[in-house]
Amino acid sequence: MNTAADFAGISRQIREILGLESEPVAIYLIAPKAVPDHPAASFDRAPGHRYCQLLMRARRNERVRLTERDLACPAAAAAFGWKQLPASLASGAGLVGFGIVAEAETGHTMFADMPRLPYGAISEIAACPLALAPALPDVIVVEGRPEQLMWLLLADLNVSGGRRRRADTAVLQATCVDATIIPHLEGRMNFTLGCYGCREATDLGPEETVIGFPGQHLEALGRALGSLNAKAISRSRSRSALKTLTKDVLP
Repeated sequence: MNTAADFAGISRQIREILGLESEPVAIYLIAPKAVPDHPAASFDRAPGHRYCQLLMRARRNERVRLTERDLACPAAAAAFGWKQLPASLASGAGLVGFGIVAEAETGHTMFADMPRLPYGAISEIAACPLALAPALPDVIVVEGRPEQLMWLLLADLNVSGGRRRRADTAVLQATCVDATIIPHLEGRMNFTLGCYGCREATDLGPEETVIGFPGQHLEALGRALGSLNAKAISRSRSRSALKTLTKDVLP
């Protein structure tokens, strides 16, 4: 799977099966040496944006990218290996100030345990709708309602042979760390309920959350979703068991 038609077709399949209202987002983590020839290096720059805001624009059909100078979130800059975490955040005091934690030590531990890319590993981050992907993405991020993303997770369970899936989150940096860096570093799907930052800075709805997976899993997940759609999804959404209970038992 490496043509524009491939990505447009599987994006349409995912959206139609899950009922997504916006596009799955293709993410490219571009190494310094790859920038000149990378097909996403021509995307529009987005100065003054947070990473979660880059995703927001991409799922609304824009092709955008961030450099170190553009990224407005210091926590994400540290996670992507661009800058050191500011002392106020590293100590946890900053999270106390935001009202996110009650004790600075709690915030310190949250950042100390944060998965991150090696310093200087990438120099740009690009994002676009999966339907417009110019090459296989490094990571794909999907935002939607929990019921919709549940089927994507079940597809991943099918691909993995039934091994239980686990979420890794600090309810902090949900899009940059949870949905992007962890899938990239660990080669697996990760899911989260969101975080203070992405809910404060983007249009992610209170009824929505986010999931991310490596781009190399896209084709297998698409096949598994198609199989689920043949029976399980429509049957679950029909709520036939509830209707029977309502008819026969409930007043």
